[in-house]
Amino acid sequence: SLKTVYFDFNSSQLTGEAKSVLSGNAEFMKANTSVKVQVEGHCDERGGVQYNLALGENRAKAVREYLSAMGVDGGRITTISYCKERPVAFGHDEEAWGQNRRGNFVVTSK
Repeated sequence: SLKTVYFDFNSSQLTGEAKSVLSGNAEFMKANTSVKVQVEGHCDERGGVQYNLALGENRAKAVREYLSAMGVDGGRITTISYCKERPVAFGHDEEAWGQNRRGNFVVTSK
């Protein structure tokens, strides 16, 4: 029940839609206090490796910081950047790129 959030091109700023999704994720985490997660920051295929590695990390950190601000213990959230290495869409257009610019959740402890 933890939902993925999506980012605009070249940005780690949370959109209004992303904040709405994260509010729901925060409520889930506050209701399930034993759950720990890893937030994975992802990028589309454009940009160099070092740039995308940093962008993915900034995206994951933005998600963690927002959840913390919503009352979730930051110690329950780790972050990692997968850069452009784990795409979910393999096209070379805006539709595919938009799906790959994301922050998704992996439950690491229940």
